[in-house]
Amino acid sequence: MTARDLDLVGPATAVDASRDASAMPWLDPARYWGGLTDATAHLDAPVGALHLGALRHNAADLVRRAGGTPIRVASKSIRVRGVIEALLRLPGYHGVLAYTLAEAIWLAENVDDIVIGYPTAERAGIRRLATDPRLASRITLMVDSPEQLDLVDAVLPPGEREEIRVCLELDASWKAPVLGHLGVRRSPVHSPEQAGALAAYIAARPGFRLVGMMSYEAQIAGVTNRPPGKPVAGAVNRWMQGQSMPELLDRRARAVAAVRRVADLEFVNGGGTGSLEATGADASVTEIGAGSGVFGGHLFDGYAHFTPAPAASFAMDVVRAPSAEHRTVLGGGWVASGPPAPDRLPKIVWPEGLHYQPREAAGEVQTPLSGAGISRLRPGDRVWFRHTKSGELAEHLTTFALVDDDRVIDEIPTYRGEGKAFL
Repeated sequence: MTARDLDLVGPATAVDASRDASAMPWLDPARYWGGLTDATAHLDAPVGALHLGALRHNAADLVRRAGGTPIRVASKSIRVRGVIEALLRLPGYHGVLAYTLAEAIWLAENVDDIVIGYPTAERAGIRRLATDPRLASRITLMVDSPEQLDLVDAVLPPGEREEIRVCLELDASWKAPVLGHLGVRRSPVHSPEQAGALAAYIAARPGFRLVGMMSYEAQIAGVTNRPPGKPVAGAVNRWMQGQSMPELLDRRARAVAAVRRVADLEFVNGGGTGSLEATGADASVTEIGAGSGVFGGHLFDGYAHFTPAPAASFAMDVVRAPSAEHRTVLGGGWVASGPPAPDRLPKIVWPEGLHYQPREAAGEVQTPLSGAGISRLRPGDRVWFRHTKSGELAEHLTTFALVDDDRVIDEIPTYRGEGKAFL
């Protein structure tokens, strides 16, 4: 399947408990996972599956939650070019938030508006960007210090290259009383005064044009506020988010105003899948970066205000029975990035009732399982998992089987399947 073939336009609404589950088969685990098992039975494991109905549902629900603010597609949370380009054909989506310059240059073959969400030191990529007018008009670099501009000039000075579009990143973390720094450690630019000063510096520097601002409120967008089985942690996180967002709304508005005094900004980017409602209501923000909610990694089961469908999943085959109480699947150790913890492991979703062995967990080449109904599994039977994250799953697969109406209608390549591994 090519990027132009995937159509995400279709019947899709937010989950409504009053609706017939036939429109949302993932609400019936036996039907959903059984259907995926039957549909992919002819494919050898490991099998990655994308359910078209769930994809459409999630894509539409993200737009609904954004409340009219356009969504810039966060490519790291997808890593399937066909899906990224299909999203960009939907109303409510525009542009890509990439994660490396090499990736942005590749995507720019078909995408004309790409912001790189992280600063780059890819010198070969900078040279290519700086000597290609088409790329220079399509790609925006992220900066938060003069030294990053120095690096670009060291590759090619002004006058010998194209003007480079840049986006200034504002730190969105919360400096909480007693608790200290909450959020991710990204930009050193925290105050409106710092943002205004850096903007003025960029505006006065030859060879660069400040076109955007970004601030990613990770402590709100990326922290679950109702984690399963952790009511105290959920309450603490909800309190933290309720305190952090008002502080950011005020500070970001003042920072954007300070930057706009010296630069004509094309966009102000904020938020993520977990904060679409709050970020969309921020008058200083013109777009929201989001992507994880499209595939629905199991980390996003832990939010109180939305529940994505499990659109992306993978299956491994049972290959041995080391005892009457255990069955072993080949592979399974696709552990997510982030703080090491049980929630970084793939979630076993079908058959229900299975669990990992504490001393082995999800292994590099084998994963022993036990639990209710284990004795019914035979070599060749499928066990379905969901990755913690969304896009990281694509790093382990060359293709996803695209499933609709309990049949595989096509296969779509991942970045890896197209021969790309950017990080």
